[in-house]
Amino acid sequence: MGMRPPTGLPSLSRRSRTLLVLALVLAALLLIGPRLVDTYTDWLWFGEVGFRNVFTTVLLTRVITFLVVALLVGGTVFGALTVAYRSRPVFVPTAGPNDPIARYRTTVMSRLRVFGIGIPVVIGLLSGLVAQGNWVTVQMFLHGGSFGVQDPQFNLDVGFYAFDLPFYRSILNWLFVAVVIAFFAALVTHYIFGGLRLSGREGALTKSARIQLAVLAGTFVVLKAVAYWFDRYALLSSSRKEPTFTGPGFTDINAVLPAKLILLAIAVICAGAFFAAIFLRDLRIPALATALLVLSSILVGAVWPLVVEQFSVRPNAADKERAYIERNIEATRAAYGITDDTVTYEDYTGVGSASPRDVPADQTTIANTRLLDPNVLSRTFTQQQQLKNFYGFPSTLDVDRYEIDGQLQDYIVAARELSPNSLTGNQTDWINRHTVYTHGNGFVAAPANRVNAAVQDATSTESNSNSGYPIYTVSDLASQAADDQVIPVEQPRIYYGEVIASSNPDYAIVGGSEGSDGREYDTDTSRYTYTGSGGVSIGNWFNRLAFAAKYTERNILFSGAIGDDSKIIFNRDPRERVQKVAPWLTADGNSYPAVVGGKIVWIVDAYTTLDQYPYAQRSSLEGLVQDSIDANTGRLLPRDEVSYIRNSVKATVDAYDGSVNLYQVDDNDPVLAAWMGAFPGAVQPESAISDELRQHFRYPEDLFKVQREMLAKYHVNDPGEFFTNNAFWSVPSDPTVEGGTNLNQPPYYVLIGDPDTGQPSFRLTSAMVGFNRELLSAYISVRSDPEGYGEFTVLQLPTDTQTQGPQQAQNSMTSDTRVASDRTLLQQSNRIQYGNLLTLPIANGGILYVEPLYTERNTTNTSTFPQLSRVLVSYREPGAGGGVRVGYAATLAEALDQVFGSGTGSVATAPGGEATEPQPDNGSSTGTTSAPTEGSATTPPSTSAAPAAPVDRTAAVNNLNSALAAVRTAQQSGDFAQLGTAFDNLQRAIDQYNSTGG
Repeated sequence: MGMRPPTGLPSLSRRSRTLLVLALVLAALLLIGPRLVDTYTDWLWFGEVGFRNVFTTVLLTRVITFLVVALLVGGTVFGALTVAYRSRPVFVPTAGPNDPIARYRTTVMSRLRVFGIGIPVVIGLLSGLVAQGNWVTVQMFLHGGSFGVQDPQFNLDVGFYAFDLPFYRSILNWLFVAVVIAFFAALVTHYIFGGLRLSGREGALTKSARIQLAVLAGTFVVLKAVAYWFDRYALLSSSRKEPTFTGPGFTDINAVLPAKLILLAIAVICAGAFFAAIFLRDLRIPALATALLVLSSILVGAVWPLVVEQFSVRPNAADKERAYIERNIEATRAAYGITDDTVTYEDYTGVGSASPRDVPADQTTIANTRLLDPNVLSRTFTQQQQLKNFYGFPSTLDVDRYEIDGQLQDYIVAARELSPNSLTGNQTDWINRHTVYTHGNGFVAAPANRVNAAVQDATSTESNSNSGYPIYTVSDLASQAADDQVIPVEQPRIYYGEVIASSNPDYAIVGGSEGSDGREYDTDTSRYTYTGSGGVSIGNWFNRLAFAAKYTERNILFSGAIGDDSKIIFNRDPRERVQKVAPWLTADGNSYPAVVGGKIVWIVDAYTTLDQYPYAQRSSLEGLVQDSIDANTGRLLPRDEVSYIRNSVKATVDAYDGSVNLYQVDDNDPVLAAWMGAFPGAVQPESAISDELRQHFRYPEDLFKVQREMLAKYHVNDPGEFFTNNAFWSVPSDPTVEGGTNLNQPPYYVLIGDPDTGQPSFRLTSAMVGFNRELLSAYISVRSDPEGYGEFTVLQLPTDTQTQGPQQAQNSMTSDTRVASDRTLLQQSNRIQYGNLLTLPIANGGILYVEPLYTERNTTNTSTFPQLSRVLVSYREPGAGGGVRVGYAATLAEALDQVFGSGTGSVATAPGGEATEPQPDNGSSTGTTSAPTEGSATTPPSTSAAPAAPVDRTAAVNNLNSALAAVRTAQQSGDFAQLGTAFDNLQRAIDQYNSTGG
């Protein structure tokens, strides 16, 4: 019976080939087209913001990296295939007419170019596409310098580990890829063309096949030897000792490190065995070498370190690891910027030894105590200052400070932005959405320590409808026209912002044909045409076509609203703009608005980071910056794992024209120096920062959260104590969140009195509790003032302290009889929300807790919003075993009087302290209310109350009992007025009892 000869792939007709080619071209356009469009529009955008050199440098680096790796991998594979094919046997015996290898051989022979060139090209392209993402490693290697710090093990500069080692390991990895793929390509080729046969009794491997495979295998083992050499340096970032510390421990240095050298020597010997197979036909030698390498890697590389760890280190871990913990402590402090140069530790008793009225710094602290919580008041700002439904504020407001009439005051600030997601009805039409409603209007600020009037009866709806709200200072078009701006703004229109960018897509089309009337909504009686430098021109049809493709929107092509002078504004989130122009930086999770030079600008903090700082603790930014605020707002967070971080760049984004400026604020950061070498001119020197702009720089929250987590452990100097963990601190959980949470309490910006001068100092602060305890252990603050910016002060409480931490203080305040009873009444018709629990050091050793309480009507009406109703205060009494005093009142002044005695509250009502007088038109959505002209106090006058007349102890006890009985009677009667009077009498009785020393 006849047999069909081996056949190759079925042939295609000319029509089929044409259709196939067209399909491939269409697929390529669908895959590559959007990328080309994005590249072109990005090129235009980078030109708009003046950072096109960043775009071209990154693109060029990516292209060169792509080509080099593609040629390396693809060329190596091509060479292996070529050598294997040309050295094939002349005669190849077959296993019969049905030999499947013969069929494959025929197919390959009929399409040599497809297989011989196509396979290397595809592999090379895929490798290049993966490698081009490593452009950061390439640029860091080309421009990286030295740190001036040597590691304690190899005495190499840290710059080697930061800039050089990642590049060398990247090259080594791609060489591995090239050799491995080339080996298997040669192996398959020899198999197809008969150089390698799996059947038969002799001649299983031809000489040429043996030589080629031996060379490739030997090269692989040589590369493995080189990898063992570099693995030695990678040990300095070992995570073997997690969670105790990062970096090599005793086992790594005394077992793993020698093992790497032993394995390196064995790898060299094995490579020699493979190369010997070139001359020897006996393949048992390379086989034995392979077995030796595998066995030694198991025994020497894994088993031996495990034995040392189990039987030598663990029984004596504290002593064995001591030297390596010291290295970890020193390196971590340096990597996270918490060395003794920047951190000052001070002993703090936790018990006050003076009256706050007699300490100038305390007078300033109390006068500037922040009662407005930026995380609570967004809806209050929206309801009272929104003006139009299409304006809005971010869900979390910001804190900044301004000097008004010579007085420094912290403010809750927000930009009144366009809120595209709030557009309704015909407002959502494409024309309206993208060409009419294009910008926001104004800057809104409210003194952080004041409300318009105190809420006297929180259970009453009518009497307090206009109380407990911020005192707004507004700078917008209306106030500009009236020349009535406390914080002057020359251009209040906002085209770039956080809320504006919440829409997807977030573009706006501005401008139009020359001579055309304005189209953009400005006020109810006026229209506006954008005149700023922001935006990309779409006056020509090519650009219109590109953006129509980018946003898949045909209206961009055909709309008559677009003229020769039209521009498209996009990428409007300030944080994303900074991240885009400086992709080597990690932007902070929050940007905040400030008025600088009459302009509204967004300030964005940016970090340089490394993930391989020798011996330094590695940490996940995503985990360390999480707290209850982030959970509520969904704030974007960096997700990198780092072992080095610096806030070396401050960035600004103009809210009107979108211009981005990067400023260097740390000239000692080698990482930033490397990037400035890679992108010359992208970052401006520190001398370019104006004094007014510097006044608004804040120490960034995300960096502070990372550093406080490090300080929780790395304030410990003794390695033995570090190993036991008993001196560690913990970040307290947020006590203000109902239902319990494991999320950290966020840090808070506060204006506190400087202990030396009494002047207000703007600081970012956090309380710290004992390790897995709730008692206060430390208080961390860092300065944001231009003088002393970035200087940490850590107040350390005694280890046996009984000072309450935030969670305990919250429990003490909420469990107080007055608070609990009032809360029961309030909850009948209100939703209650606790504001930020501030921890304030006062009284030369004491700790004052202050917490605002907000109420909001329990209705289905969405227009309800929080108002400040009560202030809670907690303070530990002086003396051994002193109890905790709790103040609870409508104003901070009254609450302080309850805690410290009559007279202390006058400090809070000093110039700049909390305001209680009603302000006209505060609730009006269109009105502008200026802050009181006195501003905030720097050194408020000391007000001492006259000492109370002596009270008999027995009489005081009787009065206290009578007052308690009156409270119980009032509670049973349900008469709220009677209950309030009873509580006032009870407080007076408590004060009398305390004055007797009871």
